[in-house]
Amino acid sequence: MKNVGNANYVQIDHEIQTHENEEAIILPSPDAYKRFKWTKEYFEEKPKEGYFIWVRKSLGHPLVTHISISSKNVSQNPINLVVIEENVNAEIYNVCNALKKNLCGNHTGYSKIILKENSRLVMNHFHRWGKEDVVNSGLEISLGKESEISEVYKCLEVPMEMKMENNTYLKEGSSANLVITILAKEGEVKMHDSTFLNGRESRGISRMRMIGDKKSRIVAHSRMIANDAGTGHVDCMGLLLAKDSSINAIPELINNNKDASLTHEASVGKISEEVLNYLRSRGLTEDQAIDLVVAGFLGEEEPITIEGRIVPSKSYM
Repeated sequence: MKNVGNANYVQIDHEIQTHENEEAIILPSPDAYKRFKWTKEYFEEKPKEGYFIWVRKSLGHPLVTHISISSKNVSQNPINLVVIEENVNAEIYNVCNALKKNLCGNHTGYSKIILKENSRLVMNHFHRWGKEDVVNSGLEISLGKESEISEVYKCLEVPMEMKMENNTYLKEGSSANLVITILAKEGEVKMHDSTFLNGRESRGISRMRMIGDKKSRIVAHSRMIANDAGTGHVDCMGLLLAKDSSINAIPELINNNKDASLTHEASVGKISEEVLNYLRSRGLTEDQAIDLVVAGFLGEEEPITIEGRIVPSKSYM
């Protein structure tokens, strides 16, 4: 289990290790299902694998989970549950990846995140897969009154086929700031992201950043649904790098309340010749110029800080 010494939950293929934390209970999901009867409210059935995190007081440093495929033809089905209690602040980093490029793995994961009243969660996902893998992921986020989540998902090496479905539900006064970043090369990505404003003064922002490199196809459907007097914004931006790639960005606003306010912006294009010429005039090659523009478009990663020590996310990959 290389490079996972700082992780609180580690799963390599189907082998699982957990490391205790003073502020949270961290267990394999099957153990939590057996130990805590109340988890049956959130687990539709007994999970076979995955993690359970119950944060009962504010964290002094981030928690880290790591789920990897390391062997040929492995099929994973992690079912994860995260519960943040009232008035608690937490930060969690999640890494999912394939440790080699030709494993033909199958990763079908589902995560449910519950934020109770006036809680705060920063959630960061870093995913990296092999070209022959198939990935299906689902994420459900439920926010209690006056709770907040900031969630970032980054996948900079997509599998052969990836499907994602995210649903976020907001109650009165809660807020969600969600960012999805995808760099697709020789792969197909289908994403459905929906945010439901179900309480007064709820606020939702959904941002998608997509890059289509050679032989890639991205379809991204992002919906903002107002069922109460909330405020929502959808922002979809795509950048095409190759002639044989495509991006289909579909922002959708559904307003069921006259006092709600929903907005969106969307764009899909290429790197302008003017920008490339300027960067080349500063001494960069064309490939270096493209790399610089892509890095700026995707945004810089936030470092992981654990007990005062900075741990780059790539060390987990």
